Amino acid sequence: MATKKMILDLDIGVDDALALAYAIADPQIDLIGIVASYGNNLLEQTAKNSLQLLELLGQDVPVFKGLSHSSTTDHFNVMQVSKEIHGSNGIGDISLSEPRHQVQEKDGVDFIIEAAHQYSKDLIIVPTGPLTNLAAALHRDPQISQLIGNITLMGGALTVEGNVSDVAEANINQDAEAANEVFTSPLPITMVGLDVTLRTLLTKKETQQWRNLGTRAGIAYADLTDFYIDAYYRLGIDKRGCAIHDPLAVGVAIDPSFVTTLALPMKVITNKHNYARTIGDKTRLNEPHPNVKVAINVNQERFVSVFMNHLTNLLANH
Repeated sequence: MATKKMILDLDIGVDDALALAYAIADPQIDLIGIVASYGNNLLEQTAKNSLQLLELLGQDVPVFKGLSHSSTTDHFNVMQVSKEIHGSNGIGDISLSEPRHQVQEKDGVDFIIEAAHQYSKDLIIVPTGPLTNLAAALHRDPQISQLIGNITLMGGALTVEGNVSDVAEANINQDAEAANEVFTSPLPITMVGLDVTLRTLLTKKETQQWRNLGTRAGIAYADLTDFYIDAYYRLGIDKRGCAIHDPLAVGVAIDPSFVTTLALPMKVITNKHNYARTIGDKTRLNEPHPNVKVAINVNQERFVSVFMNHLTNLLANH
């Protein structure tokens, strides 16, 4: 089985932690690095979360720091709702030992560029936070838009409302200008947005399976996911369970048949009215081969089944 080279661009909150475990567990994936982003927490914290979770899962994958704030600001403050959903530390307030490894000295944006040149079409990048790092990489080296095999991102909403405004999804809303640069570039993109991720739910019935494993990783992952499920219930986001947004992006990057897509030239609105809305670009509607595929339906039963198999097998051994 041919393995695919993957970079995860994570702002590690709870669903990013689940996405990381999914990528590690899938035999088709060679996870070559993680680029940390701001988003669910500050950059320092999300980088630390990546290191801690990798060690919990027995993995030695390099972690790089991306940019610490959006392309249009000079700092970043964590939103209160992010703390309520993901915990003050981004991973459900669970306590993990201090990481033994350090973040790499190389800049995360440069790492993306070097990997694009090294692996070209064999490289998949899965951003599950803001698109600031990817846009910065395009700025530094526009050639990478012709090299990278696929970008499968968690972000946006085409057929449903947003989750931070009527039209905007959180990741895109963090840096709509960067997102628009990525969407309107030649990069081959699959957008896994709220249209499909809100349909993929996890409940405490699933997390109990991890708890029952009795392993350190099984209990930690059950604890952090239960925090997320409780937050969804308490905040009235969904009382049936939590959406596993970011893992679905990883799943689709590996197996696109999990979703049905619509090929559409996309843009992101950057003016104040409708800020961060992801929508078709009417000036490019007649382009014969749009660079973006938007996921609009998902086989949630098959996806959740594969996700649970992957994670349970991984967590059983750590």
